[in-house]
Amino acid sequence: MLALRLPEEIERRLAALAKRTGRSKSFYAREAILEHLDDLEAEYLSDQVLKRVEEGQEQTYTLDELERELGLAD
Repeated sequence: MLALRLPEEIERRLAALAKRTGRSKSFYAREAILEHLDDLEAEYLSDQVLKRVEEGQEQTYTLDELERELGLAD
């Protein structure tokens, strides 16, 4: 269960869209979250990965190294 407050303008737009299409506001809120969740995770979690790389806790590979490891090198 999730409850959130939206700015009035967004609430009006969401309600109008729901009314015009016969879908619920929850449907569109859920769609918006699902559409952008990957981007949000990448944005906010990438800082944690970068910190681990900088601290030497996470290994990185060049494209050449990765291709060799996967047997894709020419």
